Amino acid sequence: MAKKCLACVAVFVLFQAAVIMVLALTVLKIKSPKIRFNAIAVESFTSNNGNNAGPTPSINMRLLTQLTIKNTNFGQFKYDNATLAILYNGVPLGEAVIPRGRVKARKTLKFNVSFDLNSDRLNGNNTNLGNDINSGVLRLSSQARVNGKVHLMKIIKKNKSGNMNCDWIVNLATRMVENLNCK
Repeated sequence: MAKKCLACVAVFVLFQAAVIMVLALTVLKIKSPKIRFNAIAVESFTSNNGNNAGPTPSINMRLLTQLTIKNTNFGQFKYDNATLAILYNGVPLGEAVIPRGRVKARKTLKFNVSFDLNSDRLNGNNTNLGNDINSGVLRLSSQARVNGKVHLMKIIKKNKSGNMNCDWIVNLATRMVENLNCK
């Protein structure tokens, strides 16, 4: 009788270990958050194409963006302040701070971020800006990295980070953002 009871306890312990292992490998697997632009709108825009006798080409633009941080984990994601940069040919034209916060388990946090882009940061080193303004198409990209921790059941804490790299085109004639592609 004691051997039978001991065998039942052993089977129960093995079953529990298998269930915990399956949960650990599937449900509790911690993933990095996904950061993306949902939408980008051009609020204001001025430019100078810089003809041969005139000043250097310049552009000033205000963008309003909707940014999302998607947490696919079964625990909340707490993240620190991060910087989101808008780039033209690899040179930052504008930056914004993503304030620290948290995203609840299996939820998506949406918030608006505005940028003031100014070509003065190019320091006259980019001769393509005048050509791009004349063509009516401005190719921009963005980069951001959000670092934080995923908290599962208030016991497991794992450092994770989400990266965003987006490319898009601003049609200067219509002032619309086209071909938004985030990786």
